[in-house]
Amino acid sequence: MIVTSGLAYFTALAMLTPVLPLYVKGPLGGTDTMVGLAIGTLFVGAIVLRPWAGRVGDRVGRRVLVISGAAIVAGSTALYGLVESFPYLVAMRALTGVGEAAFFVGAATMVTDIVPAARRGEAISYWSVSVYGGLAFGPALGEMVHDAGGFDATWLSAAGLALVAVVLGCFTSDTGRPPAGASSGPLLHRGSIVPGIVMFSGLIALAGFTAFVALYARRIGLGGADTIFLLYGGIVLAIRVFGARLQDRLGSVRAGFMALSGIAGGMIVIASWGTVTGLYVGTVVYALGAALLYPAILLLALARASDQERASVVGTVSSFFDLSQGLGSLIVGVVVSAAGYRGGFAFGAGCALVAIVILRTATRRSRAPVSVPRPEPAL
Repeated sequence: MIVTSGLAYFTALAMLTPVLPLYVKGPLGGTDTMVGLAIGTLFVGAIVLRPWAGRVGDRVGRRVLVISGAAIVAGSTALYGLVESFPYLVAMRALTGVGEAAFFVGAATMVTDIVPAARRGEAISYWSVSVYGGLAFGPALGEMVHDAGGFDATWLSAAGLALVAVVLGCFTSDTGRPPAGASSGPLLHRGSIVPGIVMFSGLIALAGFTAFVALYARRIGLGGADTIFLLYGGIVLAIRVFGARLQDRLGSVRAGFMALSGIAGGMIVIASWGTVTGLYVGTVVYALGAALLYPAILLLALARASDQERASVVGTVSSFFDLSQGLGSLIVGVVVSAAGYRGGFAFGAGCALVAIVILRTATRRSRAPVSVPRPEPAL
């Protein structure tokens, strides 16, 4: 049930991905930098709330986060078009980010609660089916709704799907609530900082891809980005379903290296091969890497956390995810304004290469194993 709720929720968010840049550059008359700000502001509220959401999840359970988070996303998204103003849109996006933080921490932690440690990577992969199922079909659905009914129809349709997530969340069973008097996990989990930094640097490429591929696709002659998002999401979805145990078998560090290499390679292809074919090929390479990154890094961070710290770990690691998409979207927007869309994709590739260096340095320092599928020492 939680995966189904997540699928409705992430489809709702992903519907906005190709439409928001068109709204900012069209009716609002914005720039590429403003596109990056509008996309990234979602994650500002999430960055602020995510660690606190982890604390709430450890103290009172996960279900309340799932239901309240999806409800906030539904309400704020329905109000996007109420005022045709860029500052107003930014404010609503920040409110959506608050809901996003609560839902994601609650749902992701609930999934890790119900499996043994040896199969945690598999559980994370199956949970991410909802994330990338939404990413695969949401943008195409968003473009279809926008083409048929305009911007307001898109906002209301996305809000309706988020309400479906609320209803489905009501049928989940709470997990992981500690006994009375037990201490909750820390607000920021220290062992998750280095994995979080790796995720931050590696996923700046995703921020650029999400914010600007719809505009770039039209620039190079592709009518829209719906097929690009379907290709990307479909590849990731297939790997997460049919290769759900890859992280457990490879080990989180090795899977992390493979993921970052694919992300960097895909962005290099898109940046250097400025055609529709290059975009498709680069998306395939990028998706092969992106499919492994989040499960690998979260599994690495969870390896030495206690049961009482699990929501804290998820909250801390996902805060770095939010930071990569919020700050990353703004930074890539500035790069795109100065160097064009291909320059923004090249910047994302460089950040992924930096993440490889950080991961290798950290694992050497901690002497973490890279060739066996057992939990690594905390970084």
